Amino acid sequence: MGRLIDLLPLNYSDAVVAIGAALLGIAAGALGVFAVLRQRSLVGDALAHAALPGVCVAFLATGAKDAATLLVGAACAGLVGALLMVAIERTGRVRPDAAIGVVLSSFFSLGIVLLTHIASTNDADQAGLDTYLFGQAAGLLERDLTVMAVLALVALAVVALAFRPLKTTLFDPSFAGAAGLPVRALEVFMTMLLIVAVVIGLRTVGAILMVAMLVVPAVAARQLCDRLALLIPLAAAIGAAVGVAGALIAARAEVPTGPVIVLVGVAVVAVAVLLAPGRGVLWRGRKLLRDRRRALVEGVLVELETTNDAGPPPTARELALASGRRRREVGRALASLDRAGMLARDGERLRLSAAGAAAARAALERRDLWSAWLEHGWRLDLPDAREPDPTDLRASLGDERADALRRLAAAGGGAAR
Repeated sequence: MGRLIDLLPLNYSDAVVAIGAALLGIAAGALGVFAVLRQRSLVGDALAHAALPGVCVAFLATGAKDAATLLVGAACAGLVGALLMVAIERTGRVRPDAAIGVVLSSFFSLGIVLLTHIASTNDADQAGLDTYLFGQAAGLLERDLTVMAVLALVALAVVALAFRPLKTTLFDPSFAGAAGLPVRALEVFMTMLLIVAVVIGLRTVGAILMVAMLVVPAVAARQLCDRLALLIPLAAAIGAAVGVAGALIAARAEVPTGPVIVLVGVAVVAVAVLLAPGRGVLWRGRKLLRDRRRALVEGVLVELETTNDAGPPPTARELALASGRRRREVGRALASLDRAGMLARDGERLRLSAAGAAAARAALERRDLWSAWLEHGWRLDLPDAREPDPTDLRASLGDERADALRRLAAAGGGAAR
């Protein structure tokens, strides 16, 4: 670790905190994916709170504030809490969320009682134990980084080796059980991975905020990709970036590191939720607006074609009255058609150009084909139960099946292949 610390353009204490935050982000980001995808995010919160009495018991048993010993105590308490949650759930009478609440509240209350008892003993060695509650990244030492790095590497190596059974159990427990995988054992193992992440992060962000480090990177990464093999390393990278950025900001502003790291993570999640391609709120809103505009333009196009066939070319006002749309909407659609070269004007009268007429016929064909699909699509002999694209049914089904669908509509039923 010494060489890595020397390579960073930071002073010693800032470099140690930044590396510690990066290790925490990598471990919590990668391992927290399993909790988020299992919809058991609060399990991490319960385990983080359950680790607090373990720290206190380890101090009472040894009488020394040795970081390694205290972390072993935290891990043991977290394991007991995890097994207790599983045992409560298996009774069949308590819901999983209730089991989490029982373990979280009882263990955390016990931890607070033990902390108060230790503080009342006037033992000088007890000073600083409350940092495991709120975190104190500035107290990290080089040997702490070594322990964190070893734990993170071991946990990630185990995940890489057991990736396939973990993936199967995560997404389809029934199939995993039918394939002979020990589903219960693998679920407990995934919970134990969270304990490793909690042990790594107790010194940095504390028991109270540790759940954020387990959830935030996974949630942000989930907005950007769908494959688990990419999601885990991406969550680890986001966690490391959030940890380092939060640590550096906290060092410059001289404020607590843990809360700043969490706030940076929340900001990253907000950006991902808003701007992520394909999933982001703004991206979806923009796509919805485009779809509405396209539907409006196509509707006005078809209505103009229908009106031209029924009588003389209409004016914009007459077209709006005939269609029942607001005049402003019709005006916007006509402006789009005009820019696309689909309109030909005769004074105030509107008619379609050759390109516009061809586009209108294509739109009418798509509508007729979709109506035929809704009525007769179930009669087609399709290779799978796919749902076609309503905006381009011919491309979804292929020319052969689209023509068969039109024949079914014309005949009013029957079988087609």
